[in-house]
Amino acid sequence: MNILMLTPYLPYPLLSGGQIRTYNLLKKLSKKHKITLFALIKDHQEKEHIPELAKYCSEIQVFKRSSTPFTLKNILQTGLSSYPFLVIRNHVPEVTTAVKKALATNTYDLIHAETFYMMPHLPKTTIPTLLVEQTIEYVGYESYAKKAPLFLKPFLAIDIAKIKHWEMYYWNTADSLIVMSDEDKSYIQQYVKNPEKVEVVANGVDTKWFNEKSEKKVKKPTVLFVGTFKWLPNVEAVTFLAEKVWPAIRAAIPDALLWIVGNAPTEKILSYQNTPGIKVTGTIPDIRDAFAGSDLLIAPVLSGKGTRYKVLEAMASGTPIVATHTAVEGLDVTNTVHAMIADEPEQLAEQVVTLLQNKDLRKSLADKGRAFVKKRYDWSLIADELDSIYKKFGTTSRD
Repeated sequence: MNILMLTPYLPYPLLSGGQIRTYNLLKKLSKKHKITLFALIKDHQEKEHIPELAKYCSEIQVFKRSSTPFTLKNILQTGLSSYPFLVIRNHVPEVTTAVKKALATNTYDLIHAETFYMMPHLPKTTIPTLLVEQTIEYVGYESYAKKAPLFLKPFLAIDIAKIKHWEMYYWNTADSLIVMSDEDKSYIQQYVKNPEKVEVVANGVDTKWFNEKSEKKVKKPTVLFVGTFKWLPNVEAVTFLAEKVWPAIRAAIPDALLWIVGNAPTEKILSYQNTPGIKVTGTIPDIRDAFAGSDLLIAPVLSGKGTRYKVLEAMASGTPIVATHTAVEGLDVTNTVHAMIADEPEQLAEQVVTLLQNKDLRKSLADKGRAFVKKRYDWSLIADELDSIYKKFGTTSRD
């Protein structure tokens, strides 16, 4: 099939969950389909990564959006538009022009859009459109707004209402809607006219690649947190971890180390380095080194939808996990078998301490977690599921 794919990021390097997903699916799907990629970039230096993606795409075009989100232009346009800030900051008129030209000069079987906020770039067309919702955006922003400063709440309420309106609008206009979990599917099916078009294609993991590095001997009991900090739920999770959970762990195991790894740490997150027993590294060249150099992963995620790559990657690496229910939502993991699950800070701290002091339990969780992801979440399996949907929706045009 000939597919036109639109993404709000260049799918390489692998700094975010979206990039990880798109890159791995491109690698697998390119063996069966001819894919044209239109991607947004924030910096012209990102173009240096195009050759890596050219291995899997027949054509790549990139379009520059603003380097930082909160520009005066974006803020003013949001105030004057029915679109929310999320759409405005990711809207590049040149994309629509390029899409029109591509549709006029090529025969595409399917248009694949990652995230609802890429959908406004599409002109009216009879070509089937597949929308992938990696998370339910307005739900995540609602969680953030509840904890925002009082003076921001009215502005956030207006913008979130816009996000909700347009997100649901594109849920209904897309011919096929892909979500990450059964929970997301059930939630969205309440708001679409055709519930049957909503299907689950979960996130995955390259189990072979993550299994290549062996565990290193750790000098201190080391607890790992992984996540890009451009995603608000990760900032919230680290704050909760450092301020509510870590003190109890440190009190029980005085030499324990919390290692925070992730792209674009905020100033507040960097400041946690001043707390005894906390190290903030930011991005590292090979994320496998973080898993190999830790005793366990903690994922105290409190809000947001979508599958957490950190959980799948930890399992594939043989790293035992302590997580909240939100962090493992939709993965079908079993508490005490594949991970230790709790939501209250005291319980999370207690489980971390128990794991750090029990090597046999860590090994049991690691072995069962690795087997679980290999059977359920390897990218080859995930790509086959998406391929079957491509074939179903790409063979017929809209009426």
